[in-house]
Amino acid sequence: MSRFVLPRRRALVLSGGALVAPMIASGIARAADDWPSKPVRYINVFPAGGPTDTLSRIVCNELAELTGQQFIVENKAGSGGNIGTDAIAKSAPDGYTIGLYTIASQSIAPTLYAKLSFDVEKDFTAVAMLWSVCNMLMTRLDLPAKTVPDLIKLVKASPGKYSFASSGAGTTPHITGELFKQLAEVNLLHVPYRGSAPAWQDLLAGQVDMMFDNIPGPLNLMRGGKVNGLAVTSLKRHPAVPDVPTMAEFLPGFEITSWGGICGPAGLPPAMVEKCAALAKKALESDAVKVAYEKQGAVPFWLSPADTAAYRAADEKRLAPVIKASGAKVE
Repeated sequence: MSRFVLPRRRALVLSGGALVAPMIASGIARAADDWPSKPVRYINVFPAGGPTDTLSRIVCNELAELTGQQFIVENKAGSGGNIGTDAIAKSAPDGYTIGLYTIASQSIAPTLYAKLSFDVEKDFTAVAMLWSVCNMLMTRLDLPAKTVPDLIKLVKASPGKYSFASSGAGTTPHITGELFKQLAEVNLLHVPYRGSAPAWQDLLAGQVDMMFDNIPGPLNLMRGGKVNGLAVTSLKRHPAVPDVPTMAEFLPGFEITSWGGICGPAGLPPAMVEKCAALAKKALESDAVKVAYEKQGAVPFWLSPADTAAYRAADEKRLAPVIKASGAKVE
């Protein structure tokens, strides 16, 4: 009987290769155990001063307290969050660049944009959800309509005269405005900005008439007596503003909520992902974050990595018909 004999050099190579895999796995495990051993860069895909910036910094400060390492928030805004999201996708999968996982670029952009520089299913590692917020419709103080029915009547009387601002094409404030146009059967001009903060400035200056935005921003502006808050976009009234009605009270079926979480580029080591997710859960359970989120009108909303990815996909499927029906498309 003949038998196959490997040349000695090749046999050594294969033997060495058999040892390499466990060594690499061991190195990855140690890296996950030690993570973070240096400052972590967190990319917020919207400008400084907006709701996502505030909510991101609250969690990053708590993560820094828990780990003893800095979580440095870097704002990379533009294109409805797509510029910063692209930066996350193209970063090294070593756990030291993570960023905002947001409904805008992860669930809305695939339908709204004709072409994206990233693939939401292949280019990211979902880590955890962090918060859920509804939107609020706010108007400039001198706009004569002080209720949703009055606003609809006002806009219908002058089609195309009135405008609504958003934090960018493809953001939930934009899509919320499109849903309002559909259900109320009104003609409004959409004016997109590079984030919430510059949109607020033009609303306060009277350059635009109204705006839907994640509730932290409108809440603070309302409390300062700078805007009128007409309605929230959740199915139930928000506990922070119980006197403000829901849009569904006037337009049945109206519901849109926004969410934010943590993601990294594709290929993050699973053990590192699980550790980061566990730290995020611990951060959201802290009294400091709970109180800070409550003041901002946000709800802590933690999901596991797998459930976070599934939630994103479900929202993309749910919102696609709304976006297509609006006729909105970004080339």
